[in-house]
Amino acid sequence: MIHRHSVALLIETSNSYARGLLEGIIDYVRAHERWSIFLPERQRGADAPRWLSSWKGDGIIARIETDAIARAVKRTGLPVVDVSAARQLKEIPWVETDDTEIASLAAQHFLERGFHHLAFCGDAGFNWSKWRQNHFSRIVKDAGHDCHIYVSQSQLSGRYSWNREKQSLKAWLQQLPRPVGIFACYDIKAQQLLDVCHDMGFAVPEEIAVLGVDDDRLLCDLSNPPLSSVIPNVRRTGYEAARLLDRMMSGENVPAEAHLIKPVGVRTRQSTDILAINDHFVAAALQFIRLHASAGMNVSDLLREIPLSRRALESRFREILGRTPHQEIIRLRIERVKQLLRETELSLVEIAAAAGFEHVEYLSVAFKREVGLTPRAFRRNL
Repeated sequence: MIHRHSVALLIETSNSYARGLLEGIIDYVRAHERWSIFLPERQRGADAPRWLSSWKGDGIIARIETDAIARAVKRTGLPVVDVSAARQLKEIPWVETDDTEIASLAAQHFLERGFHHLAFCGDAGFNWSKWRQNHFSRIVKDAGHDCHIYVSQSQLSGRYSWNREKQSLKAWLQQLPRPVGIFACYDIKAQQLLDVCHDMGFAVPEEIAVLGVDDDRLLCDLSNPPLSSVIPNVRRTGYEAARLLDRMMSGENVPAEAHLIKPVGVRTRQSTDILAINDHFVAAALQFIRLHASAGMNVSDLLREIPLSRRALESRFREILGRTPHQEIIRLRIERVKQLLRETELSLVEIAAAAGFEHVEYLSVAFKREVGLTPRAFRRNL
C-alpha cells in the first residue's frame, strides 16, 4: 500500500487571505499525490494546539505568528513551511506575498490618478504592514511627494481599544491635506478608515480615497463606499508552500529562504475611482453624480445642486476630467451595468431600472457605444 503523506495545516479560516492559502494548497494536492489533510478549526493568533506534541504526521504548513506556535512546531522535528511574514523560525523556508510589489501597485494606483497628497495607515503588529509602509513611503518620496504615516496599535494586542483607535484616526484624518489618497495596510484597516470618514462627513473618494490589500470580496463590497483593493496572488502562495513541503517530505534539502509571490493587480471600486481634484465645485458635482447616477438623475438635477451655469460646469469638467457631466453620468451607469451583468442573473429590463436607464433600448445603445459589445455579448464573454 502506497503511503499517503499526512499534513497538518495550522492556518486560520477566519479571513479571505488564509482561505486563499488553503485553496492554493488544495490546487497542489489535486494536481499531485493526494495527502491526508488535518485542518483543525483555528483563529488568528490562537495558542499552539495541544495535539501537536503527540501528532504522528509527515509535515506542516503553518502561519507561525507567535512564539508559542514557533516552539510547538519546532519541537515536532517535522518538515515545516511557514506562510507568515512574522519570521519566528528563520531556519525554515517561508512563502509570502511580495510586499514591495504590493506597495508599488498601491503607489502607482494613486499617482496615476493625480494625487499629490498621499498617506499610509498601518498596523504595528505585522511585519508585512511595516514593509508595505517602507516601500510605499519610499516610492511616494521618490515621486516628489510627502507621505503622511499613521500606525495603529495591533489588533492582536491585549491593549487594543477600537474606541481609542477611532479617536486617534479622527485626529489624524482631520489634519491631512485634501484630496488625499490613503493606502491602508489591509482591507480591515481600510474598512475602519471608511467608517471614520463617514462619521466625520468626509466625501470618499472626492476628499479622501482609500485603498486596501487582500481584495476580500465580502468586506470590500460591504464597505461604504465599496473598497478598492490590491489583489495578492494568494492561491499561488498556498500552491508554492505545498510544493516546497512536498519536496521536503521527499527528503530534499530546501533552503531557508523567502519565496515571494507577486500580486495580481488592483481591483478598483468606488473608494478610489476618482481623479484627485482641487476644484470644489467639480468635486461636489462628482459626489452628487456618484450618489444619484443610478437613480435616474440628469444634468438639470445636478445644476440645482451646484451654483454654476451649465456652460461653466461643463468647461470645468472638460478641463479636469476630459468629459462632460452627462458623459460622467453615463460612464457610472455603464459601470453599474457591467457589475450587474457580472454578478447577477438579472434581466436587461431589471438591470436598466437598477442602473438608471429609463428604457432597455437606451441601455443597449449606450452600452454598445461605450463598451463595444452588447450587454448580452458582454455577459456571454465573462
